[in-house]
Amino acid sequence: MDLSWQKSSYCSEGASCVHVAATPETIHLTESSDPTGEILTATPAAFGTLLALLKNEPHAAPHPPIQVTFGDGDTIRIHNTTAPHTTVTTDRPKWDAFVLGVQAGEFDHFVTALQSPPHT
Repeated sequence: MDLSWQKSSYCSEGASCVHVAATPETIHLTESSDPTGEILTATPAAFGTLLALLKNEPHAAPHPPIQVTFGDGDTIRIHNTTAPHTTVTTDRPKWDAFVLGVQAGEFDHFVTALQSPPHT
């Protein structure tokens, strides 16, 4: 599967960051420096809920279906409650860059494009 990944414009040039891609009916999230190479998949509705929560409360851990866990130090883990064994791991600076991009609307098109009715 060939995905076209997007990262937040708030992520430094060349830096590893949280990346988002879409395929028909699915949103994918990964962290380019996550040594496990995990790719989280979610529905557009689940990703839309995450975006809405982050726009209102950028440092609060969102509730299902996508959960964000703030661990010791800078470690942040992202997982989908329907696939809890797939966990994308990042750190606070990369998460903050992703959240700034979310708040700027940089990832909204992933949700709206998949929710739009087909053109006839």
